[in-house]
Amino acid sequence: MSVVTELIRKEADGGLSFGNYELSAKAKLDNYEVGGDLYKVKTYCDITKLEKNGMFVYESVPGTAVHNFVENEDGVEFEVEAGQDCQITLELLENQEYTVTVNGEVLGQMTTNMGGKLSLSLEMDPGAGQKVSVKK
Repeated sequence: MSVVTELIRKEADGGLSFGNYELSAKAKLDNYEVGGDLYKVKTYCDITKLEKNGMFVYESVPGTAVHNFVENEDGVEFEVEAGQDCQITLELLENQEYTVTVNGEVLGQMTTNMGGKLSLSLEMDPGAGQKVSVKK
C-alpha cells in the first residue's frame, strides 16, 4: 500500500482512496465530485479528514492513507495505513449497533452515539495496511 499522492481519487471499483500521512504540512482538496456528491479531504501527518457534501465522514488522528473506502446502508469498509497507531472516527447512523472487524477478526459490537459517531483505535505497523469493516 502507499499514500494517496493526489490526496483523493476514485478507484475502478467505485471506492475512494484518500489521505497522505507523510505530509509535514496540511494539504486539502475541495469539491472532488463522485457520483453527484462533493468530497473534501484534509490530510497531513497529524490528521486525515473526509467530508461528503459538507458532512463529516471519516477522521483519523494521526493522519492515515485510506484505500477503497466504500460506504453503503449497512456501514463502511476500507483499508487503512499509517505510520503509527491511530484512532479513527466514522460518521454512521445514530444509536445503531455495528460489528467491527479488522483483518477478518471480529473485535465485537459497538454502538454509535446520538450523533452517529463511532471511534476505534488500531495498532499499526508502519507501511502495512489493515482491512476494516463496520457493518450493522
